[in-house]
Amino acid sequence: MPELTIELLGLLFMAAFLAGFIDSIAGGGGMITVPAMLIAGFQPIETLGTNKLQSLFGSGSATLAYARGGHVQLASQLPMAIMSAAGSAVGAVLTTFVPGDVMKAAMPILLIGIALYFGFKRRISDEDQHQRMTPFLFGLTIVPLIGFYDGVFGPGTGSFFMLAFVTLAGFGLLKATAHTKMLNFASNIGAFAVFAVSGVISWKTGLVMGAGQFLGAQLGSRMAMKNGARIIRPLLVISCIALAIKLLSDPMNPVRIWLGL
Repeated sequence: MPELTIELLGLLFMAAFLAGFIDSIAGGGGMITVPAMLIAGFQPIETLGTNKLQSLFGSGSATLAYARGGHVQLASQLPMAIMSAAGSAVGAVLTTFVPGDVMKAAMPILLIGIALYFGFKRRISDEDQHQRMTPFLFGLTIVPLIGFYDGVFGPGTGSFFMLAFVTLAGFGLLKATAHTKMLNFASNIGAFAVFAVSGVISWKTGLVMGAGQFLGAQLGSRMAMKNGARIIRPLLVISCIALAIKLLSDPMNPVRIWLGL
């Protein structure tokens, strides 16, 4: 663990604030906080554990903001949140048994696909569309599956929830964003519990960054509720493409290794 100076904590606070702002609207906050902690000198496993702690504040802050705005009913969505948390906890426990290379190779392709869908699909707005799956089946199958992915790998979880809510549950973009933050919060709890028991969390760093996440998410969620699909759609596309580029830029990405790049 690096020496936690005031200057370092201040920089991590600002990184978390920006991440909370972006994540509350379109997801992808982890592509800011995880590199920031790695550059600061944290070990990878400590970075993942601490990132789950500080992410709780951002996703929780956004969830409360959207709930106050009437875009998500917390009580009625509690079973779905429990499924997300359970899937994430199982994923975090089974990380050593999952073929990580396959996920790292598929992720950029999937994210680019999501960006193209939201970028070029017509009639995507804040209005609800045709529902292709019942809420019960959606919560029983899709939600824990994405939660499991969050516990195993993480990047792009919000984008997957958004795509599922829009294409399968028939939600409009603002409603999908609100529910995505709620399920992100739940999946963060599941993985965080596993990392906390493992003792790989820098609590001081996580709490300082959590404060930044909380404030950034408050600002971002209010902006999303004010502007709806006009801001959510372009930021979602940008976030997916930026995360895909970040993953592909890693020299250890399996795609680059397979292609000899």
